[in-house]
Amino acid sequence: MPRLADHQQRRRQITDAARTLVARNGLRAATFQAVAAEAGVSVRLVQYYFGSKEDVLRATREAVAADAGERFAERLVELGEDAAPRDVIRAIVTEVLPTDARRREDAIVLDTFFLESLTGERDPGTPTSDTDGAAQYLVDIVSQTIARSRTGSPEQEHADIDARLIVAAAAGLAQTMLVDAAIARRADEHIDRLLDRMLPESAAG
Repeated sequence: MPRLADHQQRRRQITDAARTLVARNGLRAATFQAVAAEAGVSVRLVQYYFGSKEDVLRATREAVAADAGERFAERLVELGEDAAPRDVIRAIVTEVLPTDARRREDAIVLDTFFLESLTGERDPGTPTSDTDGAAQYLVDIVSQTIARSRTGSPEQEHADIDARLIVAAAAGLAQTMLVDAAIARRADEHIDRLLDRMLPESAAG
């Protein structure tokens, strides 16, 4: 019997292929046949691990979110427990930016899912579950970090609103970077400017 690790590797091989197809040509391109060809496996194997196109796409989106979560965790470990709140928030929001090939692909994939959810003619294979869970996860972390830095301050009650604005601005910057190389080259500058404006001195360190 194949080991669990083998099953996980196979599933990941398939979702990586779907990820590439979605980033290249959109959700409708991720058919069983296309995914199988991209992954270098049989259609039957894709069907074995995923019963429908919706299952493939849901697992693909979850894989993108899981990868981002791992990157967030790694950055937080690198910063350490004594890191300044601003440094924590900066590390988190910069991880959503398409600063390399993998992050660029992930940003396109997530944007594709989001845009599909806004259209009236949804592909029958598109998952119907919540599409903003990853964004809410970011908002929660940023909000908690801001709130801790404002303990005892009247501004503490605005932590959630400020967190939503920061994450929304970072998401907008990420989308712009996909099509504007000049903005992409100045991404760090834009993030620092955002945090200078949004975070009070108490949250800076």
